[in-house]
Amino acid sequence: MCICINCVYVDACVTYHAVETQHGQPHLTNEPDFEALNPRINVNIRTAAAEIQMEWDVVGCESFQEERGKWARLRPGEAVPT
Repeated sequence: MCICINCVYVDACVTYHAVETQHGQPHLTNEPDFEALNPRINVNIRTAAAEIQMEWDVVGCESFQEERGKWARLRPGEAVPT
């Protein structure tokens, strides 16, 4: 799971914006202005039939500051990304 969903910077972060793009998800902001320090991203690659699927998850970041439920408060009623 991406740690970003519980980070104070999730709606301003350039790295999370790139993760949203990779997942084809709507952006929390169109113009992120926060550069995370040393984000670590796991990319899981799966094949399903003739399709290759990639899942990106930020698993570490020196800028991470926990704010539990931040993403959910920004997108009330939507399923939290896993």
